[in-house]
Amino acid sequence: MNCLLVGAGAVARRYVARLDDSPLALAAVCDLDRERASDLASAVGGDGDATAPAVYADLDAMLAAEDAPLVVNLTSHAAHAAVTRTCLDAGRHVFSEKPLALDPDEAAALLGRARDRDLALGCAPIAPACDAQRHARTLLSDGRLGDVGLVYATAHVGRVTEWHERPDSFLAVGPLFDGAVYPLSVLVDWFGPVERVRSADAVDVWPAREARRPEAPAHVETTLQFVDGPVVSLRASLYADHRSREFYGVECHGDDGTLYLRDAGAMAADPDAVLVRGGDRESVAAPHPRPRRERAHLDGPSRLARAVARGDRPRDTAVRGAHVAAVCAAVEAEATDPENAGRAVGGVDTGGLLAGAGPRSAPPVRPPAAGRPPDGALRLPPVGFGCSRYRDGEYVDRVDSVATALDAGYRLLDSAELYGNESRIGDLLASPGSPDREGLFLLGKAWNTNHGQLREACEGSLAELGVDSFDCYALHWPDAWAYTEPLRRLADRPVEEQEALTFPETADGDRATADRDLAETWRDLATLRDEGLARTIGICNVDLDRLRSLVAETGIEPALVQVERHPYAPGNDLVTWCHDRGIRVVAHSPLSAPGLLEDPVVREVAAEVGVSPAATVLAWNVAAGVVPIPSSVDTEHVVDNLAAARVDLTADQRARLDALADPEFER
Repeated sequence: MNCLLVGAGAVARRYVARLDDSPLALAAVCDLDRERASDLASAVGGDGDATAPAVYADLDAMLAAEDAPLVVNLTSHAAHAAVTRTCLDAGRHVFSEKPLALDPDEAAALLGRARDRDLALGCAPIAPACDAQRHARTLLSDGRLGDVGLVYATAHVGRVTEWHERPDSFLAVGPLFDGAVYPLSVLVDWFGPVERVRSADAVDVWPAREARRPEAPAHVETTLQFVDGPVVSLRASLYADHRSREFYGVECHGDDGTLYLRDAGAMAADPDAVLVRGGDRESVAAPHPRPRRERAHLDGPSRLARAVARGDRPRDTAVRGAHVAAVCAAVEAEATDPENAGRAVGGVDTGGLLAGAGPRSAPPVRPPAAGRPPDGALRLPPVGFGCSRYRDGEYVDRVDSVATALDAGYRLLDSAELYGNESRIGDLLASPGSPDREGLFLLGKAWNTNHGQLREACEGSLAELGVDSFDCYALHWPDAWAYTEPLRRLADRPVEEQEALTFPETADGDRATADRDLAETWRDLATLRDEGLARTIGICNVDLDRLRSLVAETGIEPALVQVERHPYAPGNDLVTWCHDRGIRVVAHSPLSAPGLLEDPVVREVAAEVGVSPAATVLAWNVAAGVVPIPSSVDTEHVVDNLAAARVDLTADQRARLDALADPEFER
């Protein structure tokens, strides 16, 4: 779609930087400074290039001469409303930089114009749609914080006279209509509209050495009451250094925990962009579960253009922008005039678009497209967390590491009655600061001694975990051993007793097996699923021949198969067979193969990507559409393992890791 650009300042360079990757073609540039417009046009089309955008110094002249349907308004803050109004009156769709307007009545009028003319109207910032902000919203939506009662937000724009080539526009409007728009837009996206300004104060603070001073208050502090959400304490400043510890930070405090977003305006989600603290635990990073993707300023106009091409006329971001402008105006009015105390935020008919816009639950994400199983397969997070207590030849308490995993954002917990810690995990899930049950995928497993007592085993595990059903209940192994007794709270028993109950022996010291047909056990497992004790069923540690035979004999396919998988033992035939049938594959022990993390090829690829060998191996599984379930008792490793889903390996790197396959590999 052809578009016109109005305003050729510094931000315009950021918009056109990704023009080639967008659905937009720049037909013309307009700026009061014709030379500046010409420089930008040349940068886009090449000096003297016949395809370079046309150049104008008069908006009306450009609108009269050019028929491009979309205008991108990148003028100075105070000019946004007038330029947008002119373009709407000319029948053009408009995407405006923030703020939409400085006056809430003017913002409302722009929305009315767009509706009356059936035109699309969008407004920056695109921050609420960026990965870190969306990830934080997802974490808020799963109930881990409980009710959010208080939020601290910061907008330290900094001394624009020191870092911006043309600071006059910033000095004219102050920090509210520029920097505060970022955290406010994100918070409105998370919690819905602001009801009123509880309090506001302005501080006229500025370096005496500076000849140019802000026309609006340089530093503002306010407390806002959201309609159906928290109280927000916001600081916006042109005086506080933008390089200070707090830039555009947002910290949400709930009854049961806290969430910290480092930068409300970030265009990409770095691994430590979001920190979470559940209950009385220490804060940990909660990395975004997908490969790093940096948004572009042009994504806003591009989204608008795609919608228009489909016949839609979106105005949602403009509605939010108008509401944020009304909030800023109300804060400024109270900060500069005490008679406005308790000022309500009005002036904008949101048309219900912001009502109830609090955190929405999101299903676990699918794996990256490179290894995505067919539609209809279980939706699983790209990386899960293994809860086994067995580490380096001994049993360890895993509750703290499971808590860390939940805080970091793991959504799949791999549990089993063999691990003996289901009751402790259940206590953790019921404690303040843990996600709601609906936000988790719980995988349980029946041990070999309970193939003939599946109902007893399943109901016992559910009782220990304090949940009504599993998302998937699986056979830990296909082999049946002699029954001993219910395997409850094994972690509370001496190791010798645990071993005797879970690895029964005959009088001769051989394994005590049970005369139990796997097909019969599999049908019993399906019955538990049909009765609602599990949403799906699965099987672990099975080879392809046995899996094929089981499905052929019973006609019952698993939803999930869990096997050991890493570059030394990729099991590609099994993975392909499963994925062809919409069966998800989960990889246990993805990092523990002897020598794997020291392998020269693994280390070489890790160095190329700039991550650890462990993250490289996990990313290799994720790229194949397989969900690895690493486990660790080290907080840093727990977080890094989850962040491995963000690693994007090239085809060549995956092939080099594939070549490590060893047909003779055995434990």
